[in-house]
Amino acid sequence: MTIPLPSPDGSAPSAGLPASASHLGQYLVRDENVLGHLSVDLDASLHFDTGFLVLTDQRLLASARSTRMPANDASAPAAGAGAQALQSWTLHDGLRLRCGDHAGITTVELLDASGAGDAHLLASWYCTMARHPQVLRLTALFERQVRRIATGAREAEESEDDAADDVLPPEDDDAVPSTRGLSRLWRFARPYRWRLLAGFGLTLASTAATLVPPYLTIPLMDEVLIPYQNGQPIDLWKVELYLGGLLAAALVGWGLGWARTYLLALVSERIGADLRNATFDHLLGLSLDFFGSKRTGDLMSRIGAETDRINVFLSLHALDFVTDLLMMVMTAVILFSINPWLALATLVPLPLIAWLIHLVRDRLRTGFEKVDRAFSEVTNVLADTIPGVRVVQAFAQERREARRFHAANQRNLEVNDRINRVWSLFTPTVSLLTEIGLLVVWGFGIWLVAHQSITVGVLTAFLAYIGRFYIRLDSMSRIVSITQKAAAGTRRIFDILDHVSNVPEPKQPVPIPHAEGRIALRGVGFRYGSRTVIRGLSLDIRPGEMIGLVGHSGSGKSTLVNLISRFYDVTAGSIEVDGIDIRYYGLADYRRHIGLVLQEPFLFFGTIAENIAYGMPGATRAEIVAAARAAHAHDFILRLPYGYDSLVGERGQGLSGGERQRISIARALLIDPRILILDEATSAVDTETEKEIQKALDNLVQGRTTIAIAHRLSTLRKADRLVVMDRGEAVEVGPHDELMARQGAYWRLYQAQVRRVDDVDLEDRTRAAQAAAAAHSIHSAHPAGDS
Repeated sequence: MTIPLPSPDGSAPSAGLPASASHLGQYLVRDENVLGHLSVDLDASLHFDTGFLVLTDQRLLASARSTRMPANDASAPAAGAGAQALQSWTLHDGLRLRCGDHAGITTVELLDASGAGDAHLLASWYCTMARHPQVLRLTALFERQVRRIATGAREAEESEDDAADDVLPPEDDDAVPSTRGLSRLWRFARPYRWRLLAGFGLTLASTAATLVPPYLTIPLMDEVLIPYQNGQPIDLWKVELYLGGLLAAALVGWGLGWARTYLLALVSERIGADLRNATFDHLLGLSLDFFGSKRTGDLMSRIGAETDRINVFLSLHALDFVTDLLMMVMTAVILFSINPWLALATLVPLPLIAWLIHLVRDRLRTGFEKVDRAFSEVTNVLADTIPGVRVVQAFAQERREARRFHAANQRNLEVNDRINRVWSLFTPTVSLLTEIGLLVVWGFGIWLVAHQSITVGVLTAFLAYIGRFYIRLDSMSRIVSITQKAAAGTRRIFDILDHVSNVPEPKQPVPIPHAEGRIALRGVGFRYGSRTVIRGLSLDIRPGEMIGLVGHSGSGKSTLVNLISRFYDVTAGSIEVDGIDIRYYGLADYRRHIGLVLQEPFLFFGTIAENIAYGMPGATRAEIVAAARAAHAHDFILRLPYGYDSLVGERGQGLSGGERQRISIARALLIDPRILILDEATSAVDTETEKEIQKALDNLVQGRTTIAIAHRLSTLRKADRLVVMDRGEAVEVGPHDELMARQGAYWRLYQAQVRRVDDVDLEDRTRAAQAAAAAHSIHSAHPAGDS
């Protein structure tokens, strides 16, 4: 919660402050303005607490209890006392605010580099990663203000948010979806432009055909019916002529309308299919960081529901819009040609209807965007719950997930209700205005007939045309809703299509005729957003060598293998394979030489054989069986009801963890990779299954450059070298025996793991002894001979 903080002279500062800094007003001097603040949630001892950092245009202020001062440093005297005491530093050239993060904690350091030598640490603060965006904003504002003070010049006025734009990642764009975005669909419609042109011609012709019948009512009324009422005989030839014209116009209009609808429906279906294909193809080419920031249900909704909505708009409503527009224009021309004054009376309600459409359109633009997001949240809950239904039921959380779905569904209902309130008022209002317009035409037309300015036949034809005009006008007003839905869907689709992968394809990829598997890491660095994960890592891996990566969780092991697989690109340094930077290889060509066995193997819905041959769809049955034999999977596959043709459920349902892992090893064996990556391949199985998997892995690693990650250090004994990682750096490299002899980081890891195993064994033996003693005491208390 933030509250406005009054300054001593009664004026409000330029930024809100956290409640923990509400006492700060007494310490601000006159004309001192607050530029920004940071809510600190850890104290100097890394315990949860509330504190603050406040930047003004003259000083940096901080709560004393959240400030960590260097030993023997009294450079910043505290003002106040107790819990409300604060530290203060006057801004000057050379003062710097530096931020960093590690293990989920963000560190903010105040440095003074104005003197000779290295920068001097003045103070530091800690907060959780949830405060990291605030830290980046405050750092940017601090640097800007110090630069202003140093140069003595006032830069162009920019807001706090503008100042932080350079350092903050862009958030989801909440801009209003514009119907202009629909024009971007032309790139998908362009291949079908001739069919669209033919459809437009058919639309023009069919619209003209539907305008013929009202015109024929003029002579039918004036030359047949009215003369007959006045006592003249009916001219049957004229009756047959005019009725035949009406029938012919109806038949021609029907035929042209059918041809137009069918042709444009075919085109719109193909545009929709191309849009789905392009979106999915582009999605598969995006890097993993894109998927890390998106929900599965939301992406499924975009590719499925949004493209369907656009398809319906193109096949039905866009065609109706064009037809309505042509009908209105052609009807207006005919009306003005018959009687300009009566035509002007027809247009009386148009300005009000146009104003209503503009007003409602602006509200619908944002409304349908909110509807899309609310429905995406519903699909997100489904995408989370259905694959994880086993966990939901195991922890008896059905009611909780049901409440979560009901809440998402309720939000979706509320957003739709708000849209419907606007829309339900708009539609009857347009109908009312058209009825008023029709009454105006009736009144003015009767007056013209009474003054013999027009005939009854002309008025009848006029009313028929006006009926068509207002029906089309009402139809166009209804299309506003559909158009805004399609515009919102188009924007969400192009959010994907406009996203540029962080792992781009090279313009001229270098071919890989035969990979040797030599890997060289040259000063590799990598950051997840603002968090540094890998720092200056250099390592040479020989062809066929097995490297084991060990270290605590979060030390950067998985990130490193992701970089080698080029799921991400390095932010510093380079990774070379066979002497060439991997960024110069084509992605698909490069990854064909990499085999990946993950801790949690992913199997697709299909047969066992299809899953093994996933990386080589054209593999023969003999090659599939050979790979399965080498992975020690052949025997259990034959025990399945249909052997290699047995269906695997979604995500490998129906198979044990060890069986899924061996199938994934067979999948990697089949493509015969030169580089093999094992990411905790045996960590989630029991000891017996681990032995089976280890035998399969022994076959898999032969003759291949292998990088293996394992928390069980005993599984890496066969590795040629071990790389011990800590905080993104390789702190030790060497064989097992050599690293044990050093008694460094690896030795400490190994000893800690041995002690943990020994403690578990001791605990198990103690429990067994206690159980035996209890059984013995029961047996002694109740001898076998007692009854």
